[in-house]
Amino acid sequence: MIKTVSGAGSLKGSLQLPPDKSISQRAAIFSLLYDGKSRIRNYSQAQDPQSTLRCVQQLGAIVKEDSGDLIIEGKGRDGLVEPKQDLDCGNSGTAMRLLSGVLVGAGISAKLIGDASLCGRTMTRIIEPLEAMGAHILARNSAYAPLFINRVEPLRPMEFELPVPSAQLKSCILLAGLFGEEVTRVIETLPSRDHTERLLNLHQQWENGKKIISASIADEIPEQSYTIPGDFSAAAFWLVAGAIQNNAEMLIENVGLNPTRSALLDILGDMGADLIIENERMEGAEPVGDIKVKGSDLKAVEIDPKMIPNCIDELPILAVAMLFAEGTSVISGAEELRHKETDRIMAMSKMLKAVGANFEEQEDGLIIHGDPEFTFQSAEFESFHDHRIAMASAVLSLKGKGESKIKDAESAAVSYPTFWEDLEKMMN
Repeated sequence: MIKTVSGAGSLKGSLQLPPDKSISQRAAIFSLLYDGKSRIRNYSQAQDPQSTLRCVQQLGAIVKEDSGDLIIEGKGRDGLVEPKQDLDCGNSGTAMRLLSGVLVGAGISAKLIGDASLCGRTMTRIIEPLEAMGAHILARNSAYAPLFINRVEPLRPMEFELPVPSAQLKSCILLAGLFGEEVTRVIETLPSRDHTERLLNLHQQWENGKKIISASIADEIPEQSYTIPGDFSAAAFWLVAGAIQNNAEMLIENVGLNPTRSALLDILGDMGADLIIENERMEGAEPVGDIKVKGSDLKAVEIDPKMIPNCIDELPILAVAMLFAEGTSVISGAEELRHKETDRIMAMSKMLKAVGANFEEQEDGLIIHGDPEFTFQSAEFESFHDHRIAMASAVLSLKGKGESKIKDAESAAVSYPTFWEDLEKMMN
């Protein structure tokens, strides 16, 4: 699908965001492990969480709807069943990596498959530690899905220091560890998303500046009954759109404000964006609030590489903000972007090149020479079937004088099924 987006004079109104994709998927998996019923409100209808939901059903969970809520009856750690068919994770790296940990921990044999994009992403980071825990995993070229998982030895505990700040890798090891008699410990030197620790109420301690998270069979799996907050990564597109657009004034409601997810707020704040957080509250274990954003005069910023794990998904839209900021902005230490749904550094470069931006591509990021007065007539954008590139291109299109086109725009539905409708709403 090719989507046409016209330049916008202003953006005004309020929005309810789609439910958080990362939390939704964890809610489904953790409900499977809970022995009893969980009531999840506002579960995501996006493709990735729906793929995860189908997988947990194949592993024994009973899923029903009740007045718009999702009721998931879990079987507990000792009640999981071997799936009769392949577990299709679709485009979801979260599903494939977290479920791999569950399968190894439970000692269940299964084949994990996914779409072409997911099968192009390396799984070596989870394969090596899971095999050290007693699993035997067959993978295409020893690195890529499909994954054939079979635990051939008794589960061994691990003390595993994360080689990179990855919430998916961390969660994979901890979920396997939850089935072990002895404690598995994951050591985190740089922070990554902490939804798993929060939602499972896992023990955490800090030693010499490092966080150590523990998991074993002794940990009680809590009931997963709460309201999923709005996806902060979805909010990011509107926060930037509002900040770079003259006369914009928007209210983004029910936004998840987990501090391991929301570095973009600090970065935009450093750039001079007019952002106000209101109605702060807790939904279960997660902080939530409403965010007002207005058009602002932005200045350049250099993102500290230590902050990259906390804003990795927001970097494509941050590149758009940087284009309209005064001065030269730098993204570095983001080599991980080359291993996402597509090579996102390459894709961001193509997006900027399409409008004639002044920038340089680096191996681990971008150097963007911004200009608040930067203008372009129109452009044709390649999304590379990547939802975040498609939506970042749409926000950039709003600054064009004419009509721009985004190819494969349907990819936005991976995380934000109503993005195009919400965009039209904000422009009217």
